[in-house]
Amino acid sequence: MRWRSLTWVVPLLGVVLVVPTWGRDLPLGLMLVGVVLVGCVLSAVYHAEVVAHRVGEPFGSLVLAVAVTVIEVALIVTLMLTGGSDKAALARDTVFAAVMITCNGIVGGSLLVATRRGRRAVFSAEGSGAALGSIAVLATLSLALPTFTTSTRGPTFTSTQLAFAAVASLVVYGLYVFVLTVRHREQFLPVAVDPASDPASDPAVGGVPAPDDAELFGEQHPDPPGAGTMAASATLLLVALVGVVGLSKAVSPAIEDAVRAGGLPLSFVGVVIALLVLLPEGLAAMRAASRGQVQTSINLAYGSAMASIGLTIPAIALVSHWLDGPLLLGLGPTQLVFLALTVVVSTLTVAPGRATLLQAGVHLTVFAGFLVLAASP
Repeated sequence: MRWRSLTWVVPLLGVVLVVPTWGRDLPLGLMLVGVVLVGCVLSAVYHAEVVAHRVGEPFGSLVLAVAVTVIEVALIVTLMLTGGSDKAALARDTVFAAVMITCNGIVGGSLLVATRRGRRAVFSAEGSGAALGSIAVLATLSLALPTFTTSTRGPTFTSTQLAFAAVASLVVYGLYVFVLTVRHREQFLPVAVDPASDPASDPAVGGVPAPDDAELFGEQHPDPPGAGTMAASATLLLVALVGVVGLSKAVSPAIEDAVRAGGLPLSFVGVVIALLVLLPEGLAAMRAASRGQVQTSINLAYGSAMASIGLTIPAIALVSHWLDGPLLLGLGPTQLVFLALTVVVSTLTVAPGRATLLQAGVHLTVFAGFLVLAASP
């Protein structure tokens, strides 16, 4: 009850703190803002799980992914409009970092948590494969192609090319949401495994069968929350996410100063922002994996990656006329290598519909390599 009370108070405190800290230096209050920021993240995870328990999967994963991404887009747009020409590549750096964090960091961490309980993590190859294919298309059209186009100098799009990328991003993401929630919802639900057909899933030999949707909150099978509780949690989820993004904006000058002081490239700011904004989804995915809900973890990870691209690119296309200087979207050679490696490794992971500790380690290794090369290109 004490924790539940805090999840109501902390998001409101976070929004209140956004007003006096927005756009100001925080030499003395930085520690307080950081503590409230973490509290808002944990509160967002709690309320997202309440909403998910009420609406069921895969709608719960979609709610958190879209809510986080919408406010992430608002943060990116705000920073780019107020930051001048030195923020021309912020959208690219943040979106690419989001793809690496979700497809390698969150997926790898979730598989690691799941395989610690059993020898294999089981999920739907059809649903996960469809989501991964959509991510590959969106990332290629929006982040890879600008590097190779010849109509403009540098990693940029012409107005026509940018408009096409924006429309294509919305169409592909819209199709994914339709398939996820209407046409083929069954492909994105947790997979039940028969121990007779797969001994590795038998708890007697160290495996963990995938629980059904009623097991989302553990073994006690609580009843879904009422409509009033769900509405309150949905509202507080949005409030908590506003607090996360607003306070991230407040600490962003300190982040930039720390990046410069550490001799890191300015592009690393996008990585830090993506890590902060995606922290609620990462924690929610790990909690789901700890309960054997690996498909829920993958839905969160891949859904966040698609939402990050599918909503950010159209938003940036709309505000590009008000930006100072060119809009840099094309990835560099190192980033292209990591994108290609991620697509290949992820394909090999999701194709069998099951993964072991090896796949978890491979994804986490790719994620660690991304962080190292982002800090020291």
